Amino acid sequence: MKQQFIVNENRPGLLLFFAGWGCDENLFAERVPSGYDYMLCYDYSSMDFDFTVLANYQSIRLMAWSMGVWVAAKTFLDRPFDWEMKMAINGTLSPKDDCNGIPKAIFEGTLNQFSANTLSRFRKRMCASSQQAELYSSRTADRSIESLKEELTTLNREIDRSAEEKLSFTWDKIIIGRQDLIFPFKNQMNAWAGHNFELREMPHYDASFFTLCIQGEDSLWTRH
Repeated sequence: MKQQFIVNENRPGLLLFFAGWGCDENLFAERVPSGYDYMLCYDYSSMDFDFTVLANYQSIRLMAWSMGVWVAAKTFLDRPFDWEMKMAINGTLSPKDDCNGIPKAIFEGTLNQFSANTLSRFRKRMCASSQQAELYSSRTADRSIESLKEELTTLNREIDRSAEEKLSFTWDKIIIGRQDLIFPFKNQMNAWAGHNFELREMPHYDASFFTLCIQGEDSLWTRH
């Protein structure tokens, strides 16, 4: 995966954000609170992660969205950290699952029929409005269709390989969007049954919500 510092000023804290599939460093280029550097993880064409970059931080906030929820959990499953807090947004630990994630037929259909039109439809569903989809697209550099398909192919393969693996990773805060059409609301509710979660009236991607998260809104970065 790509690990891109958005802010790298040797501050004592770090915001470590695992984005969803199809992202790049431009989508979430926001300012962060004083005292924090900011690293964005994206493009999961490879699942390799360089842990050495975390060594000098006194405090790390982990934030993950969409497919990044599963990638982050898998990345840190056997590497415990003394996290300041861990927040999962509109994703699950079973990302390709008829009851707890993206339905298998939809996931595999998106991959097998992938094209520019497929991507356009996906982004509209993700944003729940043409206006939000245009905003999303304006903030995302033109990654090639081949690059996006390669990333999705890798995710599909790694998810299938780990299908029998129980991810026991624990999140401190779980956010579920009621209007999510990618990780369906009902499936997220199933996946996080028995956990504390927070419901919000938002689609899969909501630009204003992510701005609040990245900028360190106190109410969001408070444990339940």
